[in-house]
Amino acid sequence: MEKKFLGNTDMEVSVIGLGGIPIQRISEEEAIDLIVECKNRGINFIDTARAYTVSEEYIGKGLKVAGRENFYIATKAMSYSYTSMKSSIEESLKTMDIDYIDLYQIHNVRSKEQLEEIFSEEGALKALKEAKEKGLIKHIGITGHIRELLIEAIDNDEIETVQFPFNPVEPQGTELFLKALNKGLGTIAMKPLAGGALDNPLISLKYILNSNLVTIAIPGMDSIEQVIQNSEIGINLEALTEEEEDIINKEVESLGTEFCRRCGYCKPCPEGIDIPSVFIYEGYALRYNMSEYAKLKYDSLEVKPDECVRCRKCEGKCPYNLPIVDKLKHAVETFKML
Repeated sequence: MEKKFLGNTDMEVSVIGLGGIPIQRISEEEAIDLIVECKNRGINFIDTARAYTVSEEYIGKGLKVAGRENFYIATKAMSYSYTSMKSSIEESLKTMDIDYIDLYQIHNVRSKEQLEEIFSEEGALKALKEAKEKGLIKHIGITGHIRELLIEAIDNDEIETVQFPFNPVEPQGTELFLKALNKGLGTIAMKPLAGGALDNPLISLKYILNSNLVTIAIPGMDSIEQVIQNSEIGINLEALTEEEEDIINKEVESLGTEFCRRCGYCKPCPEGIDIPSVFIYEGYALRYNMSEYAKLKYDSLEVKPDECVRCRKCEGKCPYNLPIVDKLKHAVETFKML
């Protein structure tokens, strides 16, 4: 497996890592087998999150079998204050039953207010720096779906990695990753398979790893077969062929007018609907086959999409001209059937 240093950190990571979201839908035994297979295939980076229900727990069990020393462990929390982040770090360590975490990331920064809180005197960054000084975590990162917020966030010199969606149909992270690389940050491509929307996922991984923008791609995997197939891209990395480029271009063209890239430009909705999250949760149900988790997240939304009044202000702000109102209606019907 090809490896690269994750920015200026001392972590030499496999270019294909394990994304921990789908671990929620398999058994503990299957998760352990999955992690053992990752070790066998040279995958040495695992990314999870506090929000991924049993993912941290199962990964911790897998590490006891596959060997903690064989992996760099990354997790993250939607904790923006000092107190909440300190608690999240403690919970992650306890849940995975490990002594330290290689990379702890501030998860899914969605607003300027959250960013200001993170970097404030009693913000999450303070807790992360303290944990780093104590050896509880080794490195600090940040994740999100709104490019402009992360472009601003990585001006802070404590941030060592940035995680953002990147794949053939979501290239909007290019500017962010270029800035990050110029500053010596590690770049992590989340959603490398576009949430399962791409028909040719292996070509997407080749595209990402040949972009020279990404240190590591972390596809979610829930089977041994996926680990073998995805790792092969990193083991025998080759340039895209003309045929593969044609396939990618056709997929981008077919998805381009209907695919939500979670850029956040549609917000705020006058009715308070979190539009990108609605589409993310629907994607979990339809693409990831995670209906129970998707319904749980959907039910937690303060304002459901059926409260849309069809003002279409969101559509006027969408840079991709998505029929957002119709897509929200589709999401309502999807969750009625779950």
